[in-house]
Amino acid sequence: MARLSDKIVLIAGAGGAIGRAVALAVAREGGVAISTDLAGRPGIDHALDVTAEGDWQRALSEIERAHGRLDGLVNAAGIALLANIEDTDYQAWRRVLAINLDGTFLGCKYALGLLKRGGGSIVNLSSISGIVGGHNLAAYNASKGGVRLLTKSVALHGARFKPPVRCNSVHPAFLEGPMVEDILQQTGRPELARGQLSRDIPLGRLGEAAEVAELCVYLLSDESSFITGSEFVIDGGLTAR
Repeated sequence: MARLSDKIVLIAGAGGAIGRAVALAVAREGGVAISTDLAGRPGIDHALDVTAEGDWQRALSEIERAHGRLDGLVNAAGIALLANIEDTDYQAWRRVLAINLDGTFLGCKYALGLLKRGGGSIVNLSSISGIVGGHNLAAYNASKGGVRLLTKSVALHGARFKPPVRCNSVHPAFLEGPMVEDILQQTGRPELARGQLSRDIPLGRLGEAAEVAELCVYLLSDESSFITGSEFVIDGGLTAR
C-alpha cells in the first residue's frame, strides 16, 4: 500500500534539490505533491515567494478551492551564506533569515488553517547547522537554529488540536546539489573544501537529497503518528563525535 495514499502535500522550495526529491517521493507513495517555488522555476504548480505573506495566503486559498484540505506541508526553501559575524553584511543577514526562518514561520502559520481540519504533518527543513555552530555560518546558523525551536513551538500548539497537527524538523549534513556547490565556490578552493567535507563525515561521503526525501515521507505518513516536536539528524555520523 502506498504510504501517502491520497494525501495532499504542499512543498515550498520544490525547485531546489531537496524539495524536488520530496515531490517525487510523495507522488511515488500515492500522494498529491503540490510544488511551489519562485515564479519561473521549472516544474512548479504555484508561484510562491516564501517571504511574501500574500503569496502564502493566495497559494493556500487556491489549494483549498481545488482540494478542500491539506494533509502535509514541507518547508524546504532555503539559502546558505558562508561568512563569519564580522564579514556578514546586514542585508545579507536579513535575506538569509527572511527565506530560511521567516518563510518557515509563514508556511506554518498559514497552512495550519487547512491542516487542522483533518490533522496533518509539517516537516521543516533545518540543518545540522541548526544544532552545531560554524565560525563562518553566522546567518545560516541563526536561521536554522530558529527553525529548530520554531518547530517545537508549532508542535506543542498543533498537539492541542483534535486530530492533532504534528511538526518535526529534519537536519541534514552537506548534500550533493546546488546549495553545497555554491558554498564550496564561496571558499575559493572548491575541490579542497569538498574533500575536507567528505573526510569530516564518518560515512565518507556527502548525502543525497533522495535520502532526505525518504525521511520526509516517513514524517508525513501515518507511520510517524506518535512523533512530534522532534529533530531528525541525517548526517552520516557527523554530529556523533
